[in-house]
Amino acid sequence: MKIGIVCYPTFGGSGVVATELGKALAERGHQVHFISYHQPVRLDFFSENVSYHEVAVSNYPLFEYSPYETALTSKLVDVIKFEQLDILHVHYAIPHASVAYMAKQILADLGIHIPFVTTLHGTDITLVGRDSGFLPVVTFAINHSDAVTAVSESLRQDTFAHFKINKEIEVIPNFIDLERFSKSRKEHFRKAIAPNGEKLIVHASNFRKVKRVGDVVKVFHRINKKIPSKLLLIGDGPERHAVERDCRDCDDCMDIRFLGKQEAVEEILSVSDLFLLTSETESFGLAALEAMACQVPVISTNTGGSPELNIHGVTGFLSNVGDVDDMAKNAIYILEDETRLLQFKANALERAKEFDINKITPLYENLYERVVAANKILFGV
Repeated sequence: MKIGIVCYPTFGGSGVVATELGKALAERGHQVHFISYHQPVRLDFFSENVSYHEVAVSNYPLFEYSPYETALTSKLVDVIKFEQLDILHVHYAIPHASVAYMAKQILADLGIHIPFVTTLHGTDITLVGRDSGFLPVVTFAINHSDAVTAVSESLRQDTFAHFKINKEIEVIPNFIDLERFSKSRKEHFRKAIAPNGEKLIVHASNFRKVKRVGDVVKVFHRINKKIPSKLLLIGDGPERHAVERDCRDCDDCMDIRFLGKQEAVEEILSVSDLFLLTSETESFGLAALEAMACQVPVISTNTGGSPELNIHGVTGFLSNVGDVDDMAKNAIYILEDETRLLQFKANALERAKEFDINKITPLYENLYERVVAANKILFGV
């Protein structure tokens, strides 16, 4: 099958999932075409079944804002025509679903009928999509998708609650490549960071307000008073400066490391003891799944899709948003007993195995086949 994938090329969850899915589909023999304004950060290998098409945006001085949607639409039309794609899969509703619809209409005028699947990832529904300026367009684009998926049941329910959707939404969860994300021996790295045997606490995100990274630091302060620890903060974003400023004013500033964006995040997770996810909302919690695959238990908020991944009392613990005292109490409970910690680590890995990419990719393949077959019946092609 010839599959087009439209995604953001950044470190965000939607771009990561889209890229890893495309790579897995290519390994299974499909021809995959990525279309974006930059090469996706996870598109880091060569394959005869993978192509990348860059969207060039006009810098004509008339435009105060570059017309990316128009450029992307034109690029989709060109790629679909030339490569004779069978299906288009767009990740993150804004603006990719509406762009896919426009490209589909242009192609229909040329006698080409291509279906498209929209995958909802989280903030395109829970935050950005509910903005009154986007609401009617997002609603229209979802309803006119040939199929719609969401990465968690929570996100599916949020979509129905906040948008007037008349399409069925199929839940296909995020996934993990267990060959890449697995615990590896990096004791030299651990020794360099924690020379006195301190516990290693880790957080990874895009440092947006919704991630509440300040709460991560507050939880760490409480842990560090009871159990000598180091905090590793992976990622970058608009809240990083404020968090750095707060850390410099605290007594254990030297125990906190800002590592920035890291491509080999699995190497850091491999030496970590606990993952903190303090988000106000999480559609799924891909960063937590990556941690669990590396045998790192998770302390997370009980919001969104997190309870569908992190099993309370088994793979970690869930707390109310902002309840840093409860998070710290649960973290200390895991860390203070080595036998208990090892059991939580083993449980985290077993849970992660349920989201193996080799189990989830066939779900998308089956969806593509159903959508393409229905499209052929509809248009007699």
